[in-house]
Amino acid sequence: MLKPLGDRVILEVTQEEEKTVGGLVLASAAKEKPQTAKIVAVGEGNVLENGQKSPMPVAVGDMVMFEKYAGTEVKYEGSEYLIIAAKDIMAIVE
Repeated sequence: MLKPLGDRVILEVTQEEEKTVGGLVLASAAKEKPQTAKIVAVGEGNVLENGQKSPMPVAVGDMVMFEKYAGTEVKYEGSEYLIIAAKDIMAIVE
């Protein structure tokens, strides 16, 4: 598995089927990018000026909402992931 560095996290974005009010399924090009995902890996946090590491605000398994155009999409062993900085996470979905 991939291991993020610093304050980065790796997300597994779930692709949901979108339908219009009339029941038509939208093509992938017409869909908006999903903004919720499950965290699959968490970095160790940034090193502060005093030498200590800042704690990460999220943990593996959390469902989160993130900035719309944040991060970098990567493919690894046939799966697609999104690597983002912790500052781009807006909320934990409970």
